[in-house]
Amino acid sequence: MIIETSAFICSSPNFKSCPDSDYPEFAFIGRSNVGKSSLINFLLNRKGLAKVSQQPGKTRMVNHFYVNNKWYLVDLPGYGYAKIPLKERERLETLIYQYLSKRKNLEHTFLLIDSRLNPQPADTRFMTWMVSHHNSFTILFTKSDKLTKNRLTQNLNNYKKILMEFNFYPERVIPVSVITRTGKDEILQTIESVLNS
Repeated sequence: MIIETSAFICSSPNFKSCPDSDYPEFAFIGRSNVGKSSLINFLLNRKGLAKVSQQPGKTRMVNHFYVNNKWYLVDLPGYGYAKIPLKERERLETLIYQYLSKRKNLEHTFLLIDSRLNPQPADTRFMTWMVSHHNSFTILFTKSDKLTKNRLTQNLNNYKKILMEFNFYPERVIPVSVITRTGKDEILQTIESVLNS
């Protein structure tokens, strides 16, 4: 797949205000500060399309980007970030889970996980929810350039063993890096295969 056009459409503060559309949607989500906005800009060949911040928890709404006049890339708020008021954290959790469970044109979710870290409780909880609700997802191991090839392979294998223990069977596991520009083709191939299925 080649990205020919992409445009920001809207930010929705709650599920009901998401755009009324039948276009297939592909959601991107992960713990706060996992590199989601940078990855989205890299994927869509657009610097600054998704707002990048050094401060975790920047994304507080559901952001829709219209791609190739065919599908939406959906940027969801990060989860697991505690340094915001409790009411706001609860609002974000409600927004995330309503979207993931009720959005009828959601086709696939990409879960971003920092490849340098052991499985975090927030990631495990989220994957448990995804599996229990039968949501198809691909894991994207971000910041893979920060590790040697051997260490990255070791971390991926360790993570896969843990996933199997929890009966997590994502459709794919893709190491990605904005710095070394890896993983993009695999992500777009995954999207294309879902669109053509």
